[in-house]
Amino acid sequence: MKSPICQMLGIEFPLLAFSHCRDVVAAVSRAGGMGVFGAVNLPPDRLREELTWIDAHCGGKPYGVDLIVPNKIEGKSSEFNREALLAAVPQQHKEFANGILQQHGIDPGEIDADRERSVGFARNMRADGAANSLEVAFEFPIRLIANALGVPPALMLEMGKRHGVPVAALVGAKEHAVAQVQAGVDILVVAGGEAGGHCGEVSTLVLIPEVHRALKAMGANTPILAAGGIATGEQMAAAMAMGASGAWCGSVWLTTAEAEPSDTIKQKMLAASSRDTVRSRSRTGKPSRQLRSPWTDAWEREDAPTPLPMPLQSFVSEPALRRINKMAEIGHEGASQLATYWVGQGVGLMNQSMSCAQVVQQFREDFLDARERLIGLLDA
Repeated sequence: MKSPICQMLGIEFPLLAFSHCRDVVAAVSRAGGMGVFGAVNLPPDRLREELTWIDAHCGGKPYGVDLIVPNKIEGKSSEFNREALLAAVPQQHKEFANGILQQHGIDPGEIDADRERSVGFARNMRADGAANSLEVAFEFPIRLIANALGVPPALMLEMGKRHGVPVAALVGAKEHAVAQVQAGVDILVVAGGEAGGHCGEVSTLVLIPEVHRALKAMGANTPILAAGGIATGEQMAAAMAMGASGAWCGSVWLTTAEAEPSDTIKQKMLAASSRDTVRSRSRTGKPSRQLRSPWTDAWEREDAPTPLPMPLQSFVSEPALRRINKMAEIGHEGASQLATYWVGQGVGLMNQSMSCAQVVQQFREDFLDARERLIGLLDA
């Protein structure tokens, strides 16, 4: 395709796959799209291990790396102190999370020890921790580096320019997009509120043309990747008709054969409708969309404590959710009910499990069908 994204990244089809699963990243790249590996949870040595695997299995095709370096995060202005971060988590929040587990027949066990082991990712979300991840990422022939939850740190922009690697930034509002372009990013991932994970409030249908028009008024030609609820090639074509140069998808890969979620989660997603997700601060401290379950419902009750700022809320939720997923996989009924995962409203269109290559091919076919329908309207 003649999309600026294809030209900039050296890919056949402007469909990018964000995933925490190396198998998905490599498979989508091999299929002609581009896999982007979510690396925020990994220490540098693990990141090097995963990128080594991807590099060996992507067939020489382009791939990228995604980090999360928020502009606003608890403790960002001070030196990283794991003990101080853990101490900042109120006992009330720990007890509330434990109570949800116990109400569903799950023993919290040594969850405090799990909480201590989960602190490492908080360092990765700081500029100093991200610097270590960036050094590792640029050891490899990556073709994209992306940042979420704010303007990329200066080091990311500098390293991208030095290595000739485009820098992408995720945005959920027009003003954020303008700020990113002014900061010097090369690609905007414009994500509507339908998106899984962290997302804003404006729908994709409104946000894409809003950002496109704002960039045009600035005289900027920064390409846009549409994101948020996109699970089909028809949606991709619609977004590109509104000004996008391609699509960035995360949720659609979660039910593929290669993806990382457990079978319990995959089956819940395949059965879910577009109304079975909820946008909540209860998982990370920032609004993120996920499968609705008794876990997410509990945090909306009147007696629930107010979610903590990032990253403190994750110290409450992630150890508990890992315990839930582990129990769900051995058939525990209460855990299966509680199990949740980040996913967008496009889950209602994810009705059958396919391989990543089949998803890419379906996107191509659906895109062409949409194009033919539009041409048919013009010929009528």
